[in-house]
Amino acid sequence: MKTPGDNSAAKDELAQILPLVYAELRRLAHRHMEGERPGHTLQATALVHEAWIKLSSGQFPQAFQRGEFLAAASITMRRILVDHARRKDRLKRGGGTATSRLSPTLIEAGREQVDVTLLDEALERLESAHPRSARVTELRVFGGASMNEIAQALEITTRTAERDWRFARAWL
Repeated sequence: MKTPGDNSAAKDELAQILPLVYAELRRLAHRHMEGERPGHTLQATALVHEAWIKLSSGQFPQAFQRGEFLAAASITMRRILVDHARRKDRLKRGGGTATSRLSPTLIEAGREQVDVTLLDEALERLESAHPRSARVTELRVFGGASMNEIAQALEITTRTAERDWRFARAWL
C-alpha cells in the first residue's frame, strides 16, 4: 500500500541502478579507506553495503543524476567512517582524541592517514562558512573526482570548481 510520503518509485529506481554503480561505489569506498589506519575493522565492501542501506532508505527525488548519487554516496561513506571512528574512540579511550593539524599532503592527495574525526570537524566548519567549497573538497579528497566530474555533480563550471578547491585547501 502506498502512503502519501512513500517514495517507492525512487527506491525501485535506486535498486535498478545498483548493478550499474556498484563498481563505482567500491572505488569510492576504497578511496575513503586509503586514509584509514592499517587494520581498520571496517572493510571497503562493508562500507559500500552500509552506505547502500543508508542511501536506499532515504528520500530521493523521482529522478537524480549519476553525479548527484555518487556525491551523496561519498558523503554517506564519510559519515559512516566518522561515526565508526567516534564509536571506537568512545569505547577504546573514553572519548578523548588527540588533535593535530591537517597535512597539506592529505588535502592535496587525500591518501595520507588522518584522524577522520578531525577532518570531519574541519569540513563541518568549512561547510558552515562555505558549503560549496566543502562539497568540492569531499568529492575531490574522498571521492577522487576530477574537476570536470565535480563541476557536473554540483552544476557549476570547471573554473568555479577549481577556485573552490584552491580556496578550500588554503582554508583548511
